[in-house]
Amino acid sequence: MDNQFRILLVGGGTGGHLFPAIAIGEAIRTKYPNSIVHFIGSKFGIEATVLPVKSLPHTLLPIRGLQREIDFPSMARNVLLPWRLFNSGRIARKVINQFKPDVIVGTGGYASAIPLRIAVKKEIPIILQEQNSYPGITTRHFAKYAKLICIAFEAANKYIKNDTIVTGNPIRANINKSTKKESYLVFHLDHKTKTIFLFGGSQGSAFLNKIMAESILKFETEKIQIIWQTGSNEYKKYKQYESDLVKVHPFIDKMAEAYALADLIISRAGALTLSEISACGKPSILIPFPHSAGDHQIKNAGAFANAGAAILLNEKKMSGRDFSRTTTDLLYNENRLSKMSKNAREIGMPNATDLIVEQIIEVIKTDV
Repeated sequence: MDNQFRILLVGGGTGGHLFPAIAIGEAIRTKYPNSIVHFIGSKFGIEATVLPVKSLPHTLLPIRGLQREIDFPSMARNVLLPWRLFNSGRIARKVINQFKPDVIVGTGGYASAIPLRIAVKKEIPIILQEQNSYPGITTRHFAKYAKLICIAFEAANKYIKNDTIVTGNPIRANINKSTKKESYLVFHLDHKTKTIFLFGGSQGSAFLNKIMAESILKFETEKIQIIWQTGSNEYKKYKQYESDLVKVHPFIDKMAEAYALADLIISRAGALTLSEISACGKPSILIPFPHSAGDHQIKNAGAFANAGAAILLNEKKMSGRDFSRTTTDLLYNENRLSKMSKNAREIGMPNATDLIVEQIIEVIKTDV
């Protein structure tokens, strides 16, 4: 085979599903440069912006998730769902027939289900990578057909009807390779000044944005620098807070630099986020999304808090004053920050991406 593998990576919608696919694809191309990697995502997901910028070969399907809001735009989108399913299936089938993948790797999200269903019908081996302690619906549905399921949390096992391997989550290459001195030039901040990096995932968090806005004056009075990713939907609402100390962005592509410059991370508790925080060895304040499926964000954050790597705050019981006081107290406690940083590194699985790639290649070689 001369190590020329043809691998189709399917998934997206959010960064939590897209970036693991990108990490796997980049690692395959680095380790097996003769291999050909192609991505399938959705025109309505974050991949529609990220994949073209990264010049990664891809196909975007006209599929979007079921809209649950009771309003006219949502109902209109749901009326179009049968057409979107049919057209997306036609496009995905054409890509699979032309690309002839050795394996299809699904990382979750609504854009992955259609290619995976086609793969099952065509008897193309499929591999699933599940990021969370409570598996998504795509993983749960296709688990029985998978040749391999890579999970990040042992707790996911009880929901999956197939053998699994605990690998950890794949993270973006070089996410932990930047330095403070390199990073301050990217954000035009002082690398010697205490810095917070707040973000709510690739799409942002309305609650985190609100609580930061309530605390911003306190932080500026304390001369604390802030890198603030609002998400594209709320950027216009909060861009007014931009200053010499506060850098407001709808989306941050240079995450390695943001992590490197930060003394403290404030975020939700998505699995991929925690994997990156761990790889970078950063102390964190975690405010889990309270409505995540199976309460997986609360469980994720609890694991970090129990390991002494993070402080867990409950959104429903927290005031702006609680938030700002906890943040400033921690930020100036050098001893505790150092211990949390050490604990964060120890809880992670930094070789997850390489391990997953090895498993994928082994499946291909075994199936030939």
